[in-house]
Amino acid sequence: MTAYSGNIKKMQAVAQVGEAVDYQLPIGDQLLSMTSLVGQTIQVNFNQTINCIHCKSKTKKSFNQGYCYRCLMKLAQCDTCIIKPETCHYDQGTCREPEWGEANCMSDHFVYLANTGTTKIGITRHVTDGISSRWIDQGATQALAILRVKNRLVSGLVETAFKQHIADKTNWRTMLKGEPDKVDLVALREQLFNYVEYDLENIASEHGIQAVNMVDLDPVDITFPVDHYPEKIKSINLDKELAFEGVLNGIKGQYLLLDNDRVINMRKYAGYHLDINI
Repeated sequence: MTAYSGNIKKMQAVAQVGEAVDYQLPIGDQLLSMTSLVGQTIQVNFNQTINCIHCKSKTKKSFNQGYCYRCLMKLAQCDTCIIKPETCHYDQGTCREPEWGEANCMSDHFVYLANTGTTKIGITRHVTDGISSRWIDQGATQALAILRVKNRLVSGLVETAFKQHIADKTNWRTMLKGEPDKVDLVALREQLFNYVEYDLENIASEHGIQAVNMVDLDPVDITFPVDHYPEKIKSINLDKELAFEGVLNGIKGQYLLLDNDRVINMRKYAGYHLDINI
């Protein structure tokens, strides 16, 4: 038996075209290769210790996937405008951390379409080698960047225009049910552009002619390391169960898929101190 112990963070994921996503779990000072564990039995214990992923202080409760309450209230990355980018208030001079906002919000963002079991619209800051880590975290099997915009506020305004015609949320239960049917994302993009043409013109008129730009990228397919999908999903809650054991049947998004139809969202437990035995 091999043992690992420490506070965890969200799984790191790397994807290359034609290959399954490679996952690594930061635990303590180590990186545990999760992809290589698919098919093996794992045992996970939560020792009821939680540390904030930002300030490292001990906290009784985790907020916003890993933060203590103090950091939740003071950090720009925990502000509500992160969830609702159309409410970005950097230009009003009220950003909690202007330097962080300058680095993370006042730069180019991409608007994309993705297939996560159903099609959705979304935004991401980075598309590296044609793939965004956000698509992987959402369990998207297909994705296509369709627009490049000048900052986070504009990305939120554009997304708001699109979501009158397409969902902007991922249904995690649908995402974990199996491989979805393929979607022609290019055709969907053209259809949606017809719907939002007037909205995009208004946004460009208000924020500058270069605020919204088309991008000519090909759709990408993303493959996840999954041997078996659950038939009836049973979610594991570490705050109640404290421990679980089972065969790792696969990984999709930030979820571990175990035998007996059990799943757990590892990102939800960022900052938790876990003991993992292989």
